[in-house]
Formats: sequence, C-alpha cells, structure tokens
Amino acid sequence: MRRVIYILQNIVTISLATVAAFFLGGLIYPPARPDGSPAQTSVREIGIALLAEFWLCAILAGALILAPPKANGWVMALMTPLIIWIGFVAPVLTVTQRARALSWRAVGLDCGHWLLVMMVQAVILKSIGLTPPH
Repeated sequence: MRRVIYILQNIVTISLATVAAFFLGGLIYPPARPDGSPAQTSVREIGIALLAEFWLCAILAGALILAPPKANGWVMALMTPLIIWIGFVAPVLTVTQRARALSWRAVGLDCGHWLLVMMVQAVILKSIGLTPPH
C-alpha cells in the first residue's frame, strides 16, 4: 500500500485530470463502431473507460512525481506522457488493432485519442500540482 500512497494523496488532482481528459477526448473523438457509425455506449462501458483512464492518469502522476528534475518542469510534464505513449500505448494499439484488421486510419485515430488524453492529463496534473509521497 505504501507504494501507491501517492494516488490517495493526489486523488482529487488525478480525478480532475481523468474527468477532463475523458470528456475532452469524447468530444473530439466520440466512440464509434468499426464502420464509423456512432456507438451506443452503456453506463458500464463508461465506467470501465473512466476507471482505465483514472489508472492511466495515476501511473502518469507517479511518473511525473518520480521524474528527475533535470529539465524544466513543463518540459518534463509534456515529455513524460509522450514517452509513455510512444513506448507503450501506440505500439500496443497498433499491433492489436491491425491484428483485428482495423484500418490504419482507425489505428491512427485511436492512437491520437490516447495521446490527447495523456497530454491533457499531464497539463492538468502539472497545473494543479502533485504531492510526492511522504
């Protein structure tokens, strides 16, 4: 429990960043079926998406807290999600979605959506501030 105490200490900031990124991402890139038609999203699916975005934001917050202060704080805040996205999110989405025969356009839209989510989260986390574990 001590390893993730920073999540509890920053629960409001992480929650605000999660909700803001969720709604902005949904406005810019609403859920759609593979054929491009609007998807019907259930309350359960929304809950799962919010939980997943909260966890992504919590991990991002931990990375920002642990980032070495070798560069300007804003540079670190914006580069950290970019590196996580390049290293983990984009490759996983690309491999799994292409294996499911989704178009390169669909892969690109999904990858772009998640980059936007992570960047919005990072800006809010940095703007409000994070408390390191003590």
